[in-house]
Amino acid sequence: MAIFKFLIASIFISLIVLHSAEADQKINSNQAASKDSEKIDCGSACIARCQLSSRPNLCHRACGTCCARCSCVPPGTAGNYDACPCYASLTTHGGRRKCP
Repeated sequence: MAIFKFLIASIFISLIVLHSAEADQKINSNQAASKDSEKIDCGSACIARCQLSSRPNLCHRACGTCCARCSCVPPGTAGNYDACPCYASLTTHGGRRKCP
């Protein structure tokens, strides 16, 4: 009789653990889906950012790299780095700002 109770308790605990693991998996998949929905169109954002640049090809390349890493581009054609702190924090090997 004791073995039967132990078996029932083990099955019950296994079901609880399995249910908990499935719930965690659903939460993680929802978080991944929400991160994908936060992606912006880097091409159009960088076109707007670089429209007044004296070197548009260089500006688009740098902006595209920064946008891909940060998923944001500050508004306007210059400045406004406070709107996207990640964008503002990227620097070159020489310590200068990487992102236009």
